[in-house]
Amino acid sequence: MDHLESINSSENAYRLLFKAVSMIPVSHYAFGILFLLVIFLYNFLEFHFLEDLLPGFRGSPVKLTYNSCSQIYQGVASKCRILHGRYLTTPWLSSPHIQTAFLHFCGRPPAVSYRRQLFHAADGGTIALDWLMSSAVSKDAIYKNISISKDDTSPIMVVIPGLTSDSACAYIKHLVFNVAKCGWNVVVSNHRGLGGISITSDCFYNAGWTEDTREVIHFLHHEYPKAPIFAVGTSIGANILVKYLGEDGENVPVAGAAAICSPWDLLIGDRFISRRLIQKLYDRAVTIGLQGYAELHQPRYSRLANWEGIKKSRSIRDFDNHATCLVGKFETVDTYYRRCSSSSFIGNVSVPLLCISALDDPLCTKEAIPWDECRANKNIVLTTTQHGGHLAFFEGITASGLWWVRAVSEFLSLLHRSPYMHTYKKSANPGPHSSLESSIDQGPYLNVADGMVAAMSNDLIASNAVQDLPKQQQKSHDKSTDEGILDSEREELVTEVKPSGKTSEAETSEPAAETNKSNPIRRCINQLCRQNRTSMWLLAYIAILSTWPLVGAAFRFVFKKRPRRGVSPSKLIRS
Repeated sequence: MDHLESINSSENAYRLLFKAVSMIPVSHYAFGILFLLVIFLYNFLEFHFLEDLLPGFRGSPVKLTYNSCSQIYQGVASKCRILHGRYLTTPWLSSPHIQTAFLHFCGRPPAVSYRRQLFHAADGGTIALDWLMSSAVSKDAIYKNISISKDDTSPIMVVIPGLTSDSACAYIKHLVFNVAKCGWNVVVSNHRGLGGISITSDCFYNAGWTEDTREVIHFLHHEYPKAPIFAVGTSIGANILVKYLGEDGENVPVAGAAAICSPWDLLIGDRFISRRLIQKLYDRAVTIGLQGYAELHQPRYSRLANWEGIKKSRSIRDFDNHATCLVGKFETVDTYYRRCSSSSFIGNVSVPLLCISALDDPLCTKEAIPWDECRANKNIVLTTTQHGGHLAFFEGITASGLWWVRAVSEFLSLLHRSPYMHTYKKSANPGPHSSLESSIDQGPYLNVADGMVAAMSNDLIASNAVQDLPKQQQKSHDKSTDEGILDSEREELVTEVKPSGKTSEAETSEPAAETNKSNPIRRCINQLCRQNRTSMWLLAYIAILSTWPLVGAAFRFVFKKRPRRGVSPSKLIRS
């Protein structure tokens, strides 16, 4: 009886509970679900509205990392009010993901009208240079001749966009418009195959492709020798810029530079972007952009890469495996990421460099920021903010401006007026180098020619590349075409100058080529003798020492005395 009564009482309790729950209005349930959804989205999208609200929307202080003996900080960065202030995100964009998405889909860029110049690289590739003159944004731009003379001393800023970005992106327009308003001339160096330009060679750009930046900057320095050149890289463009500055060291015609939201270490970034669900969404979105870029140039990609693998790629790593590594001749994806990471070159940068990164960047993790390397280099000032997203940094109630654009403009303007600008020191043998070369880069390579296999060190490859570099730069200058920036005395026509002295160079190089082809054995021996003379003697010495026991035993066996017939071994021993 007691057991039945307990069962009936429990059933009655559940019945009463269900009746009470059914009496609660449906609107209350909807409000509760909405409240839980808001909490989930607030944490999932990493909102920081309450964090900004509690201190009264004062923003978070900007953190600067620099060398204590840095003249760049003492003479330039210390005078930047923006870098020593606070950054407050636009309240209704107080999420790194919302900021990044808003920049991509809206961005509110100013109206910009570019003038295009086509530049032909040494390998035959075509690069679109989009110019915005300072006179084009002034009030009386209609009455001015929008051109640059050879003797113009106005600073020129070279902008290197991010991955799959070009001069039409919102953040690029924000930058070029604000800098042009300061009286500078700005040129956006679009990546190959972007900006409406077709691929005209078998070379594609990647996260570590610095040749285009090098050729464009040297071309501009040759064309306008009296104008100081500054460079700004964004995202992957920042990685390319820092890598270029580290490769060439003092031998860069760049007076100052800025790197915005650089990924720094591509291997760490690859692990980061596949870690969480929201990062995987970014990974998928960037992959779709890369696939769209590949579809624009399908004839070459289908010939040079794995086109079926490109179409089936679901991540950036998949695309790099099926496309970038095959086109760029990288052994593995990790090898590509290690060799192209700018963090390995940061120690060799000899140009005043401002680096800006947000600690909540959803694409470029703060784990990859080279804090110690930046602190050790006296030419670098690293600026980090608590918030900002990826290339966003919106500020103001209306989100009409980007904080990092103002910071870069102020820093480079003060640098231009200071005595700390970098001076171009052209050396006879400039060569790309790394402060942190991996063991895979230092290992010996095999040179296979006509059936002969010979060891060849990296120094030989580097020296050959260095010797060819000035010729390539000269050819790139001679082959450059001008569509947009023309003097008032010339008509607006595309002109192309053929390289001078090309026939003579070919004639002089033919005998040497025939000699190398006719005698590959002598060429390999000469390489071994020039590069590895000490190593060959050392190897020979080690070989003699290591094989002496075997050789000695063979000599003793062949030349030892044999006992004569009829004589016992004991007598031989006594004698």
